[in-house]
Amino acid sequence: MSSTVEDDVESGLEKLGDKLSLGVAARLSRYLQVLTQARKMGKETISSQELSDYTHVNSTQIRRDLSGFGRFGKRGVGYNVDSLVSQIRKILRTSGQHNIALFGAGHLGRAIASSDIFADHGFRVVAIFDNDDAKVGELIGQYPVRHTTDLKQVVDEEDIVVGVLAVPTVAAQPLADALVAAGVKIIFNYSEALLQVPPEVTVHTSSPAVDLLYALYFYLT
Repeated sequence: MSSTVEDDVESGLEKLGDKLSLGVAARLSRYLQVLTQARKMGKETISSQELSDYTHVNSTQIRRDLSGFGRFGKRGVGYNVDSLVSQIRKILRTSGQHNIALFGAGHLGRAIASSDIFADHGFRVVAIFDNDDAKVGELIGQYPVRHTTDLKQVVDEEDIVVGVLAVPTVAAQPLADALVAAGVKIIFNYSEALLQVPPEVTVHTSSPAVDLLYALYFYLT
């Protein structure tokens, strides 16, 4: 009996073990970002060279990364965008719906809440918090802003897996501490704070300044 793409992915994951290497996981995430946008633009197929152009990963490396999990593309045709999105999500174990709590109902928080950036990848903002009493109760989208004192209860009720901090630097560490105490293991930090968390908690800090410095370095060199 011939194997399906899903069978090949399962086989690839079994050979790999429980975790991807950091390099492979990072590259697959970049492929997924491009593929998701390509699908929104109506593209049905995409070549490894097109993926390379958008991600700046060598096309040979792209084919090597994907071939480790199955036979996705066809020579002369490329990869089916829908299928590859589905399979990479399965490889990254991000299939399904994952709930996010967003902290900060200011300009940045509102922009994040109204963006598709998380929803496109299966993450849904289900709770929005702020410690400003004047903002509590306001609707952002379909969700009312809640006070941060409700954090623990909401994390439990909504099965929150990610906390997103779009707050001033001084407020970030206390909120990170509260998220850790509530059992949240992933924190996405948009503040400039250097967060201290236990080893089992993952913090990803996103800074436009750092991204600009990184880009400028490669431009100048």
